[in-house]
Amino acid sequence: MITHVVDTALWVAHIRAMESKRARAAFHDPLAALLAGEAGEAIARSIPHSSVVSWGVAIRTSAIDRLIGDALRLGIDTVVNLGAGFDTRPYRMDIPSHVRWFEIDFPQLVDSKNRRLAPHTPACAVERIGMDLLDRASRNALLARIADASKGVLVISEGVIPYISNHEIACLAKDLHAIAAFRFWIQDFDNAGVRAKTPRSWADKFKAAPFLFQVDDWFDFFSQCGWEARTVITSAEEAERIHKPFPLTFPLGLLMYSLPKSLRRKVQSASGAVMMRRPSDAVRTGRATR
Repeated sequence: MITHVVDTALWVAHIRAMESKRARAAFHDPLAALLAGEAGEAIARSIPHSSVVSWGVAIRTSAIDRLIGDALRLGIDTVVNLGAGFDTRPYRMDIPSHVRWFEIDFPQLVDSKNRRLAPHTPACAVERIGMDLLDRASRNALLARIADASKGVLVISEGVIPYISNHEIACLAKDLHAIAAFRFWIQDFDNAGVRAKTPRSWADKFKAAPFLFQVDDWFDFFSQCGWEARTVITSAEEAERIHKPFPLTFPLGLLMYSLPKSLRRKVQSASGAVMMRRPSDAVRTGRATR
């Protein structure tokens, strides 16, 4: 049962552990099962239509892995993972040893993660900070400290934005844009618009972690805050690349496959992962790929 937004991190860790067991896994996360534990498995069993969510998490994880690799090749020397949850990329990806990796999440999650991962060694220096991301003063003081010792910073906010209000996300976007060292921002996106509805059966399940962020156009929202899309990977594109079709489940899967192929691809292209940049980086990094 989800009693706090922190519980969703256990759920996602379990999904990554299950994906890692597949013969044609999109990625391998050997520490995910350790972090998810029995609680993550129990949450996954309690959520209706969980196979659809699992598909989406696997797709976005694979796409964001690729975007992180792109950012590192562009000279990023610092990564700030906001709402990092039980992500283990510094342990499972080929991250250069000179990179500084910061993870920010609720103190109780950070304490748990530190204990469980203590015997394991990451590829680069990792510092975890327990903090409520909505504590704007503390957050901005930390971001300024990180920027002072960085040439180029990549921000990641995977699976975080939906749980935060439009106003708070706008504040975060503008605060990040105000610091020149923050060059890129990787997000997973859902551009279905404010009319998009979650399954009715989720209402009770997510009372403690409601979805708050709702916009007509995801990319326009962030453009108004100073961020442009550099590279976009849609769920449709990534699913085709890693050979992971939308699950044929009842009723969502059947509804999806009842659509013409072109319309089905359009629906799946409304979500995915994007690497944003500040417009001043356009000359250095090239045009957006959409």
